[in-house]
Amino acid sequence: MRKLMLMPLARFEDVTWLLLRVLTGTFLMHGTWDNIISAERMHEFVQFLEKYAFPLPELMAPLSVWAQFIGGAALATGLFTRVAGAVIAINFIVAVVMVHWALDFRGWWPALVLVFIGLHALARGSGTYGMDAFWEKT
Repeated sequence: MRKLMLMPLARFEDVTWLLLRVLTGTFLMHGTWDNIISAERMHEFVQFLEKYAFPLPELMAPLSVWAQFIGGAALATGLFTRVAGAVIAINFIVAVVMVHWALDFRGWWPALVLVFIGLHALARGSGTYGMDAFWEKT
């Protein structure tokens, strides 16, 4: 029965979590970098938030961008992973409620996955292969 359940593969759990953290963190950093380096792109994001009736879009746009970028860097490195997870989950819960709510499930999916990756990071921490684990040992 154990072989049927593929239990021996559980030893790779920390490696797959590392890969998911790095992939997700890199995705978040890549997706926000243009807003950081370009005032024009940040302005487009402000307009996007205005379209969806976000309060204080001039403040919320850079706040969201920097939360995603710093949260992505933290997730990728495994540093302050639980805090990063909370920030990412909150950011994308807001995105689901404010932007994706009227869409079908397929439209919700990308933001919803990021909510749950954030929640998993909040609950799990960096795992074995992260800076948090390194600092916990010292």
